[in-house]
Amino acid sequence: MAIIRAYFEDKTFENVDFTLETLPQGEYENCCFVNCNFSNSNLMNIVFAETNFDGCNLSMAKLNNTALRDVKFKDCKLLGLYFEHCNPFLFAVGFENCSLNLSSFYKMKMKKTRFKNCSLHEVDFTEADLSQAVFDNCDLQRATFKQTILLKADFRTSYNYSLDPEANRIKGARFSIAGISGLLDKYDIEIS
Repeated sequence: MAIIRAYFEDKTFENVDFTLETLPQGEYENCCFVNCNFSNSNLMNIVFAETNFDGCNLSMAKLNNTALRDVKFKDCKLLGLYFEHCNPFLFAVGFENCSLNLSSFYKMKMKKTRFKNCSLHEVDFTEADLSQAVFDNCDLQRATFKQTILLKADFRTSYNYSLDPEANRIKGARFSIAGISGLLDKYDIEIS
């Protein structure tokens, strides 16, 4: 018996509280979710392709096998999300004015991902591939970078990061003079 999955295309969902009504499992292509609440929701096995989330709360949502293919998040609250549980096939995301505190991108391939004006406190980027990623005016306080690929990544306008150049691949990465201390934290030296 085949499972029938819902398919939505070019649809806008506005001011829907998905903590009270479940988002149907299926595929959402070129859709928009505006001011919706998904906190603690089950988004497992759902496909989002070329979809925008604007002003939504997805904190603590379950992302097991969720497909995020060319998905943009703007002005969203994305606290405590485990993006590594997402389907890795064609995974592509972008974030603007979002709070991603306590989220994890462990081992995710995220080449050229753009984070703009984001709060990334205690985000785990361990073993992620962030080649050519752009961190534009982001707060990376206590974010974890271990064995992370940061080739040609751009941190020039970001702050509060601490990463060990010996424990990460940073060839060609760009940093500002003001943020250079974040590369030397492990030495416990004072820069003035």
